[in-house]
Amino acid sequence: MNNKKVGLTVLAILLAIFNSNAAANDVGSLYLTAQDTADRLSKTDVQFKPSPEFPERQGVVFIDPTKTFQTVLGIGGALTDASAETFYKLPEAAQQEILRAYWDPVNGIGYTLGRTSIHSCDFSSESFEYATPGDPTLKDFSVAHDLQYRIPFIKAAIATAGKKNFTLFASPWSPPAWMKSNTNMLHGGKLRPECADAWASYYAKFIKAYAKEGVNVWGVTVQNEPLASQSWESCIYTAAEERDFLKNHLGPTLAKAGLGDKKILVWDHNRDLLYERARVVLDDPEAMKYVWGVAFHWYVADAFDNVKLVHEAYPKVNLLFTEGCNYPFETAKLNEWHWGENYGKSMINDFNNGAVGWTDWNVLLDEKGGPNHVGNYCYAPIIGDTTTGKLTYMNSYYYLGHFSKFIRPGARRIVSSTTLDALLTTAFINPDGTLAVVVMNPGDQAQKFSFYLKGQAAATEAPAHSIMTLVF
Repeated sequence: MNNKKVGLTVLAILLAIFNSNAAANDVGSLYLTAQDTADRLSKTDVQFKPSPEFPERQGVVFIDPTKTFQTVLGIGGALTDASAETFYKLPEAAQQEILRAYWDPVNGIGYTLGRTSIHSCDFSSESFEYATPGDPTLKDFSVAHDLQYRIPFIKAAIATAGKKNFTLFASPWSPPAWMKSNTNMLHGGKLRPECADAWASYYAKFIKAYAKEGVNVWGVTVQNEPLASQSWESCIYTAAEERDFLKNHLGPTLAKAGLGDKKILVWDHNRDLLYERARVVLDDPEAMKYVWGVAFHWYVADAFDNVKLVHEAYPKVNLLFTEGCNYPFETAKLNEWHWGENYGKSMINDFNNGAVGWTDWNVLLDEKGGPNHVGNYCYAPIIGDTTTGKLTYMNSYYYLGHFSKFIRPGARRIVSSTTLDALLTTAFINPDGTLAVVVMNPGDQAQKFSFYLKGQAAATEAPAHSIMTLVF
């Protein structure tokens, strides 16, 4: 029996078990995070009662686990040089707390997805590369730089999560300076055509070097933000240039190196141009041989419909959110509530429009929102003060946790529909048969509503500026 048939059979069994026990399993666990309260993933029970018809003239969130959609890859954040450097500047007790908080599925929020950079990015203390400048053979390629902080940090995260529960992908911010038209890793520029093969080999050597150190790289994106000329590491590709580099160099090179199983994602930039950029690559049959998915960020505009358009036009292509953060960093604004709501709104919309996973930017930053070698400071869900050892949990940590803790790899999205414009919702059925239903109220007024499933209803209330996850 093939894997698809096995998956469908397992799902059918889980649904059959769920349906047969619906009347008996009438208590669900409700986890709540709310503004101006002490509630942070706080657990209570909700009672389901027989209700042959759904409650009228009040809010309802309908749940239908018999209709399933995309399968979840994972939810997590980026393990950057900045996160790793900050981690090792903190006391041992704080380090252990961070590992539990992020990657422990029982005592933390159970992150299962991670991103890192191929050599330096803005969230590194300096620009660096892995090979001797000017040598297209890359004979001296080495990731020794990463052995001080980044690789040990990644391995500690993997050990906490468990290898089977952790997926890591990597993105380049720029080719080495000598491979670029502007001879600089910073300020945009383009990949020199004569360096395309050497640059493609660089990815392969990176993946193999990390594997040698005990870190499996699941996949790569072609280029971080290929339309942004930044004051930090950056490189410009038109859609056609990205397509041609993928199909003529990167894809064949990885395959030749025995890395054909590694996933490749294109675009890796904002939702606003998501469809148009993806179309150029996905309409090319030769390029499509190497494409696993399309990566996207949240900067510039929400543009959620563009995620849906790509999903509808190319249903076999995976969509993965690969970066988002709040900025610029200001200590006085750490506790503002909208930071977490930015995450909740984006995650619900991205999942409902077909995304298979969601990746935050830096998992940890210091008291200045860095380190960052160009002063591009931003927030992270956990801020570690390297002078005092204190950890500050932003509300974004809890908003992210309402998804990552309860929606596990292999989960399938199901129907969750609300009658109230004031509420946002999404829902999933996990491989173990548990349901996770997320409901967010970003408004200033509390909203009474009922969860409704197969003739049963559970009445509750979403406080103003809150997020909740029902698990049962």
